[in-house]
Amino acid sequence: MERSNTTLNERNGHYKAVLDKELIVDLETLEARTIEKSALVEAPVDEHIQPETAKEEQKKAAPKRKKPIALILAALGVGAIASCGFGYHYWQYASTHQETDNATVAGHINQVSSKIPGTVSQVLVNDNQLVQPGQLLIKLDPRDYQNKVQQAQAALSAAQRQAQAAEANITLASQTTSGKTNQAQGDISGASSAISTSLAAVEEAQAGIPAAQADVKLAEAGIPVAQAQVAQADANLQRAQADYNRYNTLFQQGAIARQQLDTARAAKDVNVAQKTAAIQGVQQAQARLASARVGVAKAQSKLAQAQEGVTSAQAKLAASKGGMEQATAGGQQTAVNRGQYEAAKASISQAEATLKDAQLQLSYTNITAPAAGRVGRKNVEVGNRVQVGTPMMAIVNNDYWVVANFKETQLEKMKPGEPVEIKLDSFPHHTFKGRLDSIAPASGAQFALLPPDNATGNFTKIVQRIPVKVVFDQQSIKGYEARITPGMSAEVAVEVK
Repeated sequence: MERSNTTLNERNGHYKAVLDKELIVDLETLEARTIEKSALVEAPVDEHIQPETAKEEQKKAAPKRKKPIALILAALGVGAIASCGFGYHYWQYASTHQETDNATVAGHINQVSSKIPGTVSQVLVNDNQLVQPGQLLIKLDPRDYQNKVQQAQAALSAAQRQAQAAEANITLASQTTSGKTNQAQGDISGASSAISTSLAAVEEAQAGIPAAQADVKLAEAGIPVAQAQVAQADANLQRAQADYNRYNTLFQQGAIARQQLDTARAAKDVNVAQKTAAIQGVQQAQARLASARVGVAKAQSKLAQAQEGVTSAQAKLAASKGGMEQATAGGQQTAVNRGQYEAAKASISQAEATLKDAQLQLSYTNITAPAAGRVGRKNVEVGNRVQVGTPMMAIVNNDYWVVANFKETQLEKMKPGEPVEIKLDSFPHHTFKGRLDSIAPASGAQFALLPPDNATGNFTKIVQRIPVKVVFDQQSIKGYEARITPGMSAEVAVEVK
């Protein structure tokens, strides 16, 4: 197509040159003849010249007047033929091509901005520099984000320690609950035995005086038992006191809840009461012994004491049942500790996510090139304070195309894939080749900020422009890749079928 256009232009230039040359020759000849005729008319008649000679001169000059008219007619004929040839070739070219000079070069322009606020510490590229994808362009001051990473790491370590403490509390609470359960069961058995003993004492007291001697012996036997109970209650009190001291230390360290400390304190108070009751049992045994020796007169007093022993034993049984309930509550505390452990594990996951986010924010202090291309519109310098989304430079990709705005009346025969000739104003002596890629889905006016409204009552029909995308043939732009830039003006000719 380029060769045919060149041939057509050469022929048109040749025809025009020939026509201009013939016209100039004819005009010069006509002018010369006119001057000669004027000279003959105005010249004085020489008396020495014979009339015959004058006639011969006139005869010679007469036929020469017809020659300029013939030349003019011949020149006009040649011009008409050249014009017809030029018109035919122009009609043939215009019927197979659609042209427009409303076209510009477009390309991918990748804006480079910051994802985080910060202060520019280094700018590693210059204007118009060629860069590759992932190449470091700008560095922001990373110290603030490094501190956030360290804080997130510390929070993760604290959450991990809390999880370990919660797991230890589960084991401790389980063991404590088991011990309290065994202790409560023993207390219940002792209280039941005390009730039986007290009932037996009542029966003995009711037996009267004949049984006084037996009561003395029984009282004497009851004293060691009561003393043993005192020793047992004292041992239990010492263990409860040690547990209370240990729980108090753990509570001061923040390792256990206050509820566990209160439970230990209650257990200690129960053991104090048990020791007191055991001491009272010794005293009661001694009193029973004295009463037995007194004889029948104090049998009724012994009966009252026996009944009091029954009441005390029932109280011990109730206290033992309360200890069992506390042991059951300890099992619930174990469940609470398990919940705390699960919450600590969730805190670990949250701290890990926070750490990853802080590390990601730190990575954003290194701003890299999103694509290959050349640096343009660089407006960032060291020390600038940038915010999120602040444009700092642009990367212009080497992938170019042309957007040609054709009139809507020119699109009848255009189809994607048709060959295109491209002329750039920057390179007027080089013709680029390409192909029609696609036609825009709407006119440029529809994408305007204020699109026209034809229903306003003052409608005037105007031929619209439709953007058409034309892609370059890579072979035709070889050697011009770094010289073509978006925004260049172009002329486009599409060869339609």
